[in-house]
Amino acid sequence: MSIRLLKTLVAVADHRTFSAAADAVFITHAAVSQQMRTLEAELGIALFDRSHRTPELTPLGRAVVARARTLVMDYDNLVPSVLGDDGLTGEVDLGAVPTTLIGLAPLSMSILRARYPDLRVRIRPGLTAALLSGLNRGTYDVAIITKPVLMPPGVAFLEIADEPMHLITGSEVTEEDPVKVLETQPFIRFNRDAVAGTLIETWLQKTGIRVSEAMELENLEAISSMVHANLGVSIVPRSCVKTAYALPLNRLSLGEDAPCRVLGLAYRKEHPKLRVIEEIHAAMLRAVEDNPPDDTRTESAISA
Repeated sequence: MSIRLLKTLVAVADHRTFSAAADAVFITHAAVSQQMRTLEAELGIALFDRSHRTPELTPLGRAVVARARTLVMDYDNLVPSVLGDDGLTGEVDLGAVPTTLIGLAPLSMSILRARYPDLRVRIRPGLTAALLSGLNRGTYDVAIITKPVLMPPGVAFLEIADEPMHLITGSEVTEEDPVKVLETQPFIRFNRDAVAGTLIETWLQKTGIRVSEAMELENLEAISSMVHANLGVSIVPRSCVKTAYALPLNRLSLGEDAPCRVLGLAYRKEHPKLRVIEEIHAAMLRAVEDNPPDDTRTESAISA
């Protein structure tokens, strides 16, 4: 049995159609179909139910896919697993929540590349829920996420840093009482589909602060740009590292009870690339230590 056939099977499972899988593994639709029939013949079982317009995995097929993922990962990790710490090589797929792409991710990847130039890290953004789903499907080896209330079974979490939320305002806002600012200024909401957005929404409800929503965005750069243009105020995570091209915004503390998100690395337990994941984690801890965030204005805080 060829590892190539198993990789194609996993691609079909991940991308749901033969056509999409063909694009992912750089072969034709006809080649995918032929490979799957070859694999079925070798295994002596039906992997797909072809009575539908789009072939669907049978229960046996899904079971084979689960095992195939492990075999493919073991195969891809064969060489790195026998090399010493200075020999980390190959590829690793890293998912990342968007807010880390302008600070933590580039800083830590620079550290990692300097130590392991032959290790290629492919980064793709996503919200925490989608990244955790991708870990389960094998789309990502590891992901930078905001720690959710409940971690999915089989997923491990390595903490990187705490990022307390703070209030950001534009130059036209002179009020320094966060409550008054939130209750009188248009509010630019952090996407509630994100864990950070949920934390903010829960805090607003808990404190009883009523806001006048102007828009809801998920990109931190977009939110900051809107605030800088004096189109509203927002509550966002205070970056754990210095970020490039930070806009000149007022930043106000929300007090000791401010919501706080925990950033960390999530990965499947017993992942064959565990040593690589540990090195990525170490690089991120180093980035946090070496690049503290710029001082921010915290003149006023919500009293306890």
